[in-house]
Amino acid sequence: MPRAHHKGDTGMATKQRSTSAAPKTTARRPRAGLAAGETSAATAETAATAAAAAAPALGEAAAQNTLAVNPLIGIRAADFTRAARALLGSALKEPRRAARHARTYLRELRQVARGASDIAHDPKDKRFADPAWQSSALHKRILQAHALTQAELGRYIEGSRLDARDKARAQLVASILVDALAPSNTLLNPTALKRAVDTGGASLVEGARQLLHDLRHNKGLPASVDSSAFEIGRNIATSPGRVVYRNEVLELIQYQPSTDKVWSRPLVVTPPQVNKFYALDLSPDKSLVKFAVGQGIQLFAISWRNPTKAQRDWSLSTYVQALDEAVDAARQISGSPDVHLWGACSGGMTAAAYLGWLAATGQQAKVVSIVSPVCVLDPTRTADTTMGLVATDKGLRAIRAGVRRRGYVDGSEMARVFAWLRPNDLIWNYWVNNYLLGHKPPAFDILFWNADTTRLPAAFHADLIGVFLDNPYVNAGQMTVLGEPIDMAKVKVDAYIVAGITDHITPWRACYDTARIYGPDSTFVLANAGHLQSLLNPPGNPRAFFSTAAAAADDADAWAAGAIRHEGSWWLHWMAWMQQRSGEQKPAPRRLGSRKHPPGAAAPGEYVLEP
Repeated sequence: MPRAHHKGDTGMATKQRSTSAAPKTTARRPRAGLAAGETSAATAETAATAAAAAAPALGEAAAQNTLAVNPLIGIRAADFTRAARALLGSALKEPRRAARHARTYLRELRQVARGASDIAHDPKDKRFADPAWQSSALHKRILQAHALTQAELGRYIEGSRLDARDKARAQLVASILVDALAPSNTLLNPTALKRAVDTGGASLVEGARQLLHDLRHNKGLPASVDSSAFEIGRNIATSPGRVVYRNEVLELIQYQPSTDKVWSRPLVVTPPQVNKFYALDLSPDKSLVKFAVGQGIQLFAISWRNPTKAQRDWSLSTYVQALDEAVDAARQISGSPDVHLWGACSGGMTAAAYLGWLAATGQQAKVVSIVSPVCVLDPTRTADTTMGLVATDKGLRAIRAGVRRRGYVDGSEMARVFAWLRPNDLIWNYWVNNYLLGHKPPAFDILFWNADTTRLPAAFHADLIGVFLDNPYVNAGQMTVLGEPIDMAKVKVDAYIVAGITDHITPWRACYDTARIYGPDSTFVLANAGHLQSLLNPPGNPRAFFSTAAAAADDADAWAAGAIRHEGSWWLHWMAWMQQRSGEQKPAPRRLGSRKHPPGAAAPGEYVLEP
């Protein structure tokens, strides 16, 4: 048990036509470019412009691939190689078919060498945006050879006798291999060649220096962010507040009101345990903390302590107990008998377990609503995601046993596995940027936060593995929290569930299942963004839109057909939903904390700074 001690639905728009997955792109033949070997001032200017825009593009691409708790927590190297072994076995069992594909490949490769091939790479592939890939005869042939290799390997796998799941796994492994061999990752990259010439070779010298640094300090992976640009509490996580409660598991931060009046019912934010808590308070222009406080919400945020081997026995029950203590502190300080609860990703899993425990113990009145963005409580639908394809029950159990022996799993290790599942966005982009072009990695706040990983204690990690093996949020009685069996059917709270339409980490249909777990009256919101971007969605983006409807439909696609599309940020819709459920307004407190819970360290607290 944690020991406490103090330190010191708005307006509707037109019905949307479709909210399913983002449209797939098909490769087209490129338009005729410059003659072989020709260059132009326009070409050089285009290349220079592309190089100048590289850093922001890198940041945005990587921001689509931030960590979250999913089957990633139980992936082994053996799970990757299984697909390769299956593919090799297929070739040995079908030698004639393998030989036929090899002959076809060599014949097409000769056509490429002669310049007679019409095979084209996807023109939307940003790795090959430099016009020289088409204007130079040599580069065009190299690119066509790469496209041919990718296409023929894909056709071979698709025509194999592997079952559907092994085919998908084999396609994943093949894509990782082909992407690693992409000519854009070598000094054949025309953008890198031009920069080397323009800098008199200085870019290559700087690239070599950064490569040596990463080999020594980043376990061989290229750095994704210039961390020197940020300091927690100075230019990131800067919203004013104080730690008003602390136990050995968490710090509870109360943020300073910025309005004359506040709503009487507070909001308690429960962040994921796999990253630091300040994702919702990055820069002021995208801080959900600043936005909520500016709307009169009394906001309390939990900052989890970064566990070590000494905390190996911290389990889901440990976190639920600590959360309950934080909720009680927020209730006492605010004077409200109940609170709103926010839980995203694994924080949403923790919040759901807490609600189940409250229902089991007759204390459900403590929480009036749950806001749960990008959270999957029913892992069934994650089986078809990239992580789900690789993860296996055997692998999950093996990882759990290994972590139990070590005492914890390190977030940086999970990040490395994740990077190899999204290598173009998380490895090769930076390989080119840092080593071939000699640029520093971008100074991007989201990437700084994403790199600021934490550890998961062995017992809690085992509980998360259990979620994927036993599906306890759907199957009543499969999970026990603080000695109480959990049945989510007994949880009766208002629910506001958010998903991102392009989120491949917590797929939106799986998030819709979360809304259904909370009941058909739950409000489900689908934003036009990815995983973290669906959260960091401040008003003012002219391209932002979202769709809303109650989770009354049995099927996610049926929900989408009846959902209402709204322009702008879902934050405003959520705030209207919150304010309707937040009681009366009252004068903002002049001081933070209370006599029982006096204010301590300034936000963002001290636990967040622990390595």
